[in-house]
Amino acid sequence: MPIGDSRKQRPCFPNAVVLSGLTLPVWVAAAARAALCTLLKQPFEPHQSLVLPDREDPLAVPVISSAPLGDGGSALAISHCDPGPGLDLTRGLEIWVYAEWVSAQREAIELIAGEGVGRHGSSGALCISSFARNLLFDNLTPLLPEGRQLKLELVFPRGRDLAERTSNAAFGVVDGLALIGLQAEVQRSAAPDQLQSVLDQLARIAAEPDGAARLILVIGENGLDLARQHELTPCLKVGNWIGPVLVAAAEAGVRELLLLGYHGKLIKLAGGIFHTHHHLADGRLEVLTALALDCGLSLDLLMQLRTAESVEAAFQGLAQHDPDAVRRLGSCLAATVEQRAAEYVARYGRWPIQVAAALFDRNRILRWKGPVAAQRFFTLKD
Repeated sequence: MPIGDSRKQRPCFPNAVVLSGLTLPVWVAAAARAALCTLLKQPFEPHQSLVLPDREDPLAVPVISSAPLGDGGSALAISHCDPGPGLDLTRGLEIWVYAEWVSAQREAIELIAGEGVGRHGSSGALCISSFARNLLFDNLTPLLPEGRQLKLELVFPRGRDLAERTSNAAFGVVDGLALIGLQAEVQRSAAPDQLQSVLDQLARIAAEPDGAARLILVIGENGLDLARQHELTPCLKVGNWIGPVLVAAAEAGVRELLLLGYHGKLIKLAGGIFHTHHHLADGRLEVLTALALDCGLSLDLLMQLRTAESVEAAFQGLAQHDPDAVRRLGSCLAATVEQRAAEYVARYGRWPIQVAAALFDRNRILRWKGPVAAQRFFTLKD
């Protein structure tokens, strides 16, 4: 077996836990730690021990290799992303982390977006979640010698191509894959075990005092972050199993439920699609066009919507011709999501639940609220 091949080696950390199905930030942190250890002239370890805020024992994460470069003032480490079973485009993604000693920078650790790593289109800054950043800093800062400063350049050699198959561009992320994630383990948004995990979390929330009275169902990590900004609690990240979770929430006694998500995802509910994974169903532009017809838009605008590249592009194109039509169509969309969600729940029983919907755009700005959301969740907020 080649040196640095970690596929069959066991970690040398006695208390480390080895898991499969880890998110991209974990694999990046492991490669970064390996590169730093090489700079510190430590022997190569095929598993890097990472400390996570919600785990008592460290996590052993395999890396492929690490080596010094030039005169030893820099190093390169490589890991391969393994998100576990299921459909995930980051499977096998090669991750390079180039580390070098520097001086006169503002922070002890500087992060640079290299080739294939997503940047915010508006600012050019590295697109990284707080979890990913904290994971890097928490595991690398204790290893830094006093007074030393480190620069890390992150590279995903295939990141630019893979990003074209994601919704990154819809959120203003360019040049590659965003380094996002709010936890270490991958959550299976389309797998039955992910649904059970969400239902278990729902049961725990409902068991708390007054826990079942109000609930925020967020669609994706951007929705979760936005809910926190607007101080909307308690939050439950639902993934793609929206229909079953709606019914389970009603059964658990939830009386006021807010669906908070990207308009390009929640629009599927307006078309009666309650499992929203793109491998199962789409129809978003068809639904948008039908709603636009209900709003009385002209045939030319209907054709423009129908042939748009995405829901976001459709709204942007419409805004150039008729800004008021955007407002009317967005409000109709939010109201229809509320209506179809309520009808879905009513198929399975009679519960006193009010379902609300709020939709945000690619800039994570809340754009439209249904009438129930405006009355029950945003009366004191804008």
